[in-house]
Amino acid sequence: MLRIYLILAASLICAVSNAQSVERIDDKIAGNLEEHEMIYKHFHQYPELSFMEFKTSEKLSDELEKLGYKITRNVGGNGFVGLMQNGQGPVIMIRTDLDALPLEEKTGLPFASKVIMPDADGTEMQVMHACGHDMHMTVWLGTAKILAALKEDWKGTLMMIAQQAEEKSGGADAMIADGLFTRFPLPDYAMAYHVSAELPAGTIGYRPGPFLAGVSSVDITVHGIGGHGAMPHRAVDPVVLASRMVLAFQTIPSREINPLKPAVVTVGSIHGGTVHNIIPDEVKMQLTVRYYDDETYEHIISGLKRISNGIAESAGLPEDLYPEVTPLGQTPPVVNDEKLTNDAVTSFRSILGSENVIEVEPVTAGEDFARYGRTDEKVPIAMFWLGTVSEEKFNAHLDQEIPLPGLHNPEFYPDFSPTYKTGVRAMAKAAIDLFNQ
Repeated sequence: MLRIYLILAASLICAVSNAQSVERIDDKIAGNLEEHEMIYKHFHQYPELSFMEFKTSEKLSDELEKLGYKITRNVGGNGFVGLMQNGQGPVIMIRTDLDALPLEEKTGLPFASKVIMPDADGTEMQVMHACGHDMHMTVWLGTAKILAALKEDWKGTLMMIAQQAEEKSGGADAMIADGLFTRFPLPDYAMAYHVSAELPAGTIGYRPGPFLAGVSSVDITVHGIGGHGAMPHRAVDPVVLASRMVLAFQTIPSREINPLKPAVVTVGSIHGGTVHNIIPDEVKMQLTVRYYDDETYEHIISGLKRISNGIAESAGLPEDLYPEVTPLGQTPPVVNDEKLTNDAVTSFRSILGSENVIEVEPVTAGEDFARYGRTDEKVPIAMFWLGTVSEEKFNAHLDQEIPLPGLHNPEFYPDFSPTYKTGVRAMAKAAIDLFNQ
């Protein structure tokens, strides 16, 4: 009987403690909302391209420094690390990205981006935060501010990192190469959001295990023997060879890989020839491949080479004219640590309600947040979808089948207030609970 009373008493204490923690978080968010909406609008109005986020990094690091974090700038480029050490306990890393996209904004917002800036090649580009990194930064900053204000509620080290060049990929690798896990405390957990253009604002999407796909770009040069278009028998037509390859490549995911393992092989670009009546001597193709495990990736790449060479051989080409298949590096899949994901989901539900925390299917988009879980240190990672769609838009989508602007769409923007509140409430609660495990 005594044991039952002790269990009930402990449960009551936990419930009271949770309610008090939620109340404190909500009070702080209410006090920050107006200020952080202005910060969000600033980031949205003044975006910068990958590897060129100089002013964005400066402003965000200055804001974090005001909160009492120890800032180390220029980690791997425009990235930076903010540390808050608060006694003995776990090290929790929370990441945001900084960069925007080369896209003309068409939202019609009064604070819409009108920025035009040169890319790395010097080409002038219109720039827009069409992937929600402006919201990522603002929620990240709001979470940092809440946790700094509630230091009595947790013990440990909070490691806030801001990463350049997620869109082009490479920003995570640059921070790791610059000593992210050797110059700074090694995280016990690493978490991040990505906004969702499909989930309603006020909700969070989660998935233990494979969450986002691995991504690799592949260049293929198909060689042939050029000639007159009227006399194809005297040539080896690389346009025909490339056409055969495009179709044959689809047998890799459909006939060679286990149907229970998702895989995508898409030929996104194919160029060859100059005029109507000349058979060219080469065709160039650009592919994207998607996968959820390393074995599938290796199978796809070897399959592309094998099929390309086989088609070239069947056309009678010598080996020195076999196609050149060149993978251009890869962004590995985001595979969420199951325990970390489930622990965070428990926290999310305790502050948002179970109905607002939704299990989702994996998505074949890519994210270099995966890199932080792929080092020798094997840091457990978890990424979550943060819903952004306003109630009005979501209902119109359901009732009238009005399409929702997706990520990388010039009309995409989040419903700020519920998205911000949800993101900060959930991440702050999850961090506090992890610190106190």
